[in-house]
Amino acid sequence: MRTMGMKWFAVLLILAAAVGCGNKETKEHDLLHVKSKQGADKKKVIFLMIDTLMAQSIDEGMRQKQLPTFQYLIEKGQYHRDMVSSFPTMSVTIDSSMLTGTYPHEHRVPGLLWYSAEEKRLINYGTGPMEILRQGVNHVLEDALINLNGRHLNPKIPTIYEEAARLGLTSGSINGLVYRGKSEHTLSIPTWIEVPTSLHRNIKVKGPDLLTLGALSNPLNGKKNMSDSIANRLGMDNKFALEALEYLIKEKKLPDFLYVYLPDLDQKLHKKGPSDLEGIKKLDAQLHSMLHAFGSPEQALDEAVIIIAGDSGMTQLLPADHHSEIDLPAILNGYRILRPGERPTDETDVILAVNETMAYVYNANGKYSLQEIAGKLLKDNRIDMAAWKDDGWIHVTRSSSGKKLKYRADGPFSDTYGQKWAIEGDMDALDLKAGKNDRDGGQSISYGEYPDVLQRLASALHSHAGSYMVITSKPGYELKDQSSPTHEGGGGHGSIRKKESLVPLIICGTDREPRYLRMIDLNAFLLDLLVEPSQGEKQRKIDGETAR
Repeated sequence: MRTMGMKWFAVLLILAAAVGCGNKETKEHDLLHVKSKQGADKKKVIFLMIDTLMAQSIDEGMRQKQLPTFQYLIEKGQYHRDMVSSFPTMSVTIDSSMLTGTYPHEHRVPGLLWYSAEEKRLINYGTGPMEILRQGVNHVLEDALINLNGRHLNPKIPTIYEEAARLGLTSGSINGLVYRGKSEHTLSIPTWIEVPTSLHRNIKVKGPDLLTLGALSNPLNGKKNMSDSIANRLGMDNKFALEALEYLIKEKKLPDFLYVYLPDLDQKLHKKGPSDLEGIKKLDAQLHSMLHAFGSPEQALDEAVIIIAGDSGMTQLLPADHHSEIDLPAILNGYRILRPGERPTDETDVILAVNETMAYVYNANGKYSLQEIAGKLLKDNRIDMAAWKDDGWIHVTRSSSGKKLKYRADGPFSDTYGQKWAIEGDMDALDLKAGKNDRDGGQSISYGEYPDVLQRLASALHSHAGSYMVITSKPGYELKDQSSPTHEGGGGHGSIRKKESLVPLIICGTDREPRYLRMIDLNAFLLDLLVEPSQGEKQRKIDGETAR
C-alpha cells in the first residue's frame, strides 16, 4: 500500500489508539452466493497481488535455497521477471490499471495523492499519519472508503468484477482497495470511529460477490475467528487475507475469480530497503500453507490457475546524511505553495501532490508557466526529469543533462506494443533507441531505462483535469512536501525507472500468457482464462468431433 501496508488504515489505527475498540458486527452474506457457478472440472482463477514483490528478491532467495514454494511454482509454471507496471508506481493506481486493463488516462485514478480541480482540494487515499491529520481525517476516509470506488474510478470503464458478472461468473476481492463490482455490500465502521469522524456507521458500496476488507467487511465473521484486531492492523495484512483464502479453499467456496492483496512485504522493504529477504521468506511459508489448503501443491494446480504478481519495484534510498529527501517547498521558495489542509485561493501559485519518488506539480493560478516552474525544479540535480503537456505535445526535460524532447501519439514511430508516436528532439532524454521495424520497414523505437515510458507518462499527464507537470527523482532520492512520509535509508517507489516499474509475474496451472508483459494486459488475460472451456467441455467437443 505505499508507506504503506497501512494506507488509509493508518487513519483507523491512529483513531483506535485514541478512542479504543468496539464491536465487530457484520451484515455480510457473501458466502451464500460466492461459490463458482461453473462445473467442478473448471479451474478457479486466483490472483495474488503482492505489494513490492521483486524478481531480484525471488532470484536471490532461490539462489540461497530459502524459497522452496516460489521454487516449486516457478518450476511448475511460467516465470516472467519484467512485467511493466502502471505509473505512478503506487498501489491504488496499479490496482486500478490491472482491474480495468487501462492506464490512468482512462481509469482516472492518478495516484495515492492528487489534486482535484473540480473539488478544489487534494485527494488523499492514505499516505502518512501527519499528512492525513493535516489534510483532514474525514476527507481521507471519505476518499478511501467512498469516493475511490464510487466516484473517482471511471464508471464508464468496467472492472474485471463487473465483466465477470456480465459473463454470469462469480468473483471476489480479499482486501483489495479497488473493488467496484455489481453486488451490494455494507462496510461497517466500528463504533469507536463514530466519535472523531462524521462518517455513517454503515456505508453502502458495490463490489464483487465476495468482498473482504479487513474488519470493515468480514463475511467470515461467525464462521471463522479471523485476525482483524488492532494488533493485526484491523485485518489489512497477509495473515487475515490468507486465512480468508484458505477458508474458501477448504470449504470449496472459491468464486470463479478471486483477487487477493498481500501488503506486508512492502512495509518491510520501505524500512530496510529492497535487498532485505526476511519478508519474502515469510511470504514463501505463507504461500506453502495456501497450497496445502487444497490438500497438496499438486492438487492446488489441478484445481486452480494461480497467478502471483508484484505491483511495483523499489529503489534503495540513501541515508538522511546524504540528503536523500528533496524538499520541494524549499526549492520553490518564492512561490506561494498550498499548505496541507488548506484550500487554494487566487494567491496560490503551486500545489504539490507527492507520491514518494514521483510528484504532480500544479500551476494553480497561472501566474507562472509550467516551463518556468520546471526550470527552477530542474536546477536540483537530484530530480531526474520534468514532463508536461502543451498544445498537444508532451514536453520532457532531464535535469543534469538538460536533454529535451517532445512527443505525441499517432506518428511514424512504432514501439514494442504497437503504439504509434511522433517524436522530436533528443531521444536520449528518455533513453529511446530508434531503428527499423522488421515487419513493415517503418521506423521503430525501443525502451531502455524507462519501460513503456511514452504511453505511461502521457497517461499520467492526461489522467485528470488541470495544468500540471510530472516530476521524478533520481535513484536514491525521494521527493518531499511539508508533511510527506519519507523512508531515508530504506526503499521508495512511485517513479518510472526500471527498478520501480518492472515486476515479476508467475503463472501456474495454464500454458496461456498475456499478449504483452504489462499490468494493463493482465485484465484481458484473466478474462480469457475465465471464459476458456473447462476440461469436460473440451473433451465433449473432442468426442463429438470424433463421432462425426
